[in-house]
Amino acid sequence: MKTMTCKQLGGPCELQLHGDTADEVIKAQDKHLNEMVSNGDDTHEDALREMKGRWKRPIAAMGWYRSTKRAFAALPED
Repeated sequence: MKTMTCKQLGGPCELQLHGDTADEVIKAQDKHLNEMVSNGDDTHEDALREMKGRWKRPIAAMGWYRSTKRAFAALPED
């Protein structure tokens, strides 16, 4: 298992997100952003909007995805 923060994934806070794969951590980030904005946290709105809009630009989205996977792979195990 490895840990990345909300901020490492493009969000505004230091919440630690855990997963065995980069995809698990990305899904945890998506859930976190949605929950925070649903609860009225304005600081996460930009990151949520970017996350939702990311796949409207597939080439840029794949660059972000590959970069995130590389960053995850470089992390030590918890």
